[in-house]
Amino acid sequence: MNSYELSRKWFDWCYENPEKISPNHSALYFFIIEHCNRLGWKQKFGLPTTMAKEAIGIRSYNTYITTLNNLVEFGFIELIEKSKNQYSSNIIALSNFDKAHDKALDKALIKHGTKQRKSIDSINKQETKEQTNIYRQFKHLSLNIEEFNKLQKTYTKEQIDFILDSIENYAQNKKYNSLYLTSLNWLKEKYPKNQNDPNPPEYYIAKAQGLC
Repeated sequence: MNSYELSRKWFDWCYENPEKISPNHSALYFFIIEHCNRLGWKQKFGLPTTMAKEAIGIRSYNTYITTLNNLVEFGFIELIEKSKNQYSSNIIALSNFDKAHDKALDKALIKHGTKQRKSIDSINKQETKEQTNIYRQFKHLSLNIEEFNKLQKTYTKEQIDFILDSIENYAQNKKYNSLYLTSLNWLKEKYPKNQNDPNPPEYYIAKAQGLC
């Protein structure tokens, strides 16, 4: 026996008998395993009541003894000698429990793991698709590839990038809801069709900010 084998058998059995167990059962059983391990895996060993109660946080003696008796009934420990009172030790032994069927929990874990991986893969694919379709994004605004292509029918990439930089640096850009529509409006003002623009780019940034 080792801790891993005992742990595996315990959880296999718990999965098949959820109506019988409580957190107290798991806490006490694993403390018993730990105590046995520290004693060098003795076949029979004393389990001091007070020490066990303090270790797992059970204050009531009746709750403790009921939990211990349940573990005996479940077949996980053997009661060699019963304590005379709540201040003495029970003499117990760990059972090599083999009544649980490990396939039920194994199948459930495999099924859950498969579903979780599919869910994660679906999320990753969706995020990847969305990310590859974004041309520019900052704060709450984004411009996708399709919208960029629409702008590029009329304006050059350099002009579009300049306007996007200007919007990103605009202190009040949080009031905008659409980066595409905002960019289109700024581009129309900055680069009017068939007109030579005598004003430098800084003029339009200042104008958009209400400074001129």
